[in-house]
Amino acid sequence: MYYQRNKYTTRTDTVYTQTPADNLLVIVVVFLIVFGMMAVFSASAPKAIGYGENPLSFLIRQLIWLVPSLFGVIFFSKFDYKRLKPFAGMLGLFVLATLLLVQFSPLGVTVNEAKRWLVLGPLQFQPSELAKPALVLYFATLFSKDCIILDNRKYPFYFIFAAMLGLIYLQPNLSMIILLLTTSVAMYYVAGGSVKIISWLFALGSAAVALTIRGYQLKRIKVWWNPFSDALGAGYNIIQSMVAFSSGGFFGVGFGNSKQKLSWLPEGHTDFIFAIIGEEFGFLGCFFLICLFGIFLHRGFFIAKKCPDMFGKILAVGITFSICFQAFTNMAVASSFVPATGIPLPFISYGGSSLFVSLCMIGVLINISKKRVQRTIHYVE
Repeated sequence: MYYQRNKYTTRTDTVYTQTPADNLLVIVVVFLIVFGMMAVFSASAPKAIGYGENPLSFLIRQLIWLVPSLFGVIFFSKFDYKRLKPFAGMLGLFVLATLLLVQFSPLGVTVNEAKRWLVLGPLQFQPSELAKPALVLYFATLFSKDCIILDNRKYPFYFIFAAMLGLIYLQPNLSMIILLLTTSVAMYYVAGGSVKIISWLFALGSAAVALTIRGYQLKRIKVWWNPFSDALGAGYNIIQSMVAFSSGGFFGVGFGNSKQKLSWLPEGHTDFIFAIIGEEFGFLGCFFLICLFGIFLHRGFFIAKKCPDMFGKILAVGITFSICFQAFTNMAVASSFVPATGIPLPFISYGGSSLFVSLCMIGVLINISKKRVQRTIHYVE
């Protein structure tokens, strides 16, 4: 007795289908935007009054930025992410050009001893924010085929990336450099990069950061260890931030009732907005916000895991990691877990360029979430 193995012919086809967007991701982003608008209004109203403006002025400007941001997220959620590959080089050159304008043209504006803003008529934005999607698209394009670092075709990309980092360092904006470097390492690892090479890159990067730390940055580290060593100078924001958290307690003092935002915490609507949230909403509000970013992190990595192609996987990881790393760094700074940096809280802090860039990146992530793989088996006699 025997079996006829060729009685049936078995064929497996791989079919790419487009499914609805990740609903949980969309819900989390909506919650973050709404929560951010509430926080911006509450934290900025006293500052606006102090300037003699409408208490809603900061919120109105943030809402104005929200309009093109929503168009951006809708556009990129429908634009096939695979078609972004040819734009990697052009986006990198555009960011490099805007960074050059900031440093070497009268269009660059200095705020709080940092030259990070570019003013074009009524439009003012930070080109360094555009470096995040540029880097993510760059490295997703480079490492989607292979993770070989020393490759002749990759050297022009490395040169542009290094030039971007150099110009961002001149602003100065060391926190953005750390964000970009850690994001690139995470993407390289997901692409199948060597742990040994990552260890060497980490060692070299740490040494480079240590050697390039300037006077005010070294002072921030010293003040981080003991804020009261310069209570009215570099340690002032940290001390007032701790006062805000302690005043909030478990349940908070209530929405709009923060005292630190009145005149004690000058950057309460931007870098230290998490402290105002802690004062008004207490531990529960902070925990809720951390959970939102935790869910966002989970959904982003889940989307990357389910993506059928390597380019989409790396792109999803880069977007998720850059946004979440920035968020947790900002919250760690406000809580005095790490030295102070000038990095905003995504979706929450006041700042139109940060909101616009973050939502455009979310649009790409939503588009990636629509891609799935369906395997079907056909039996033919």
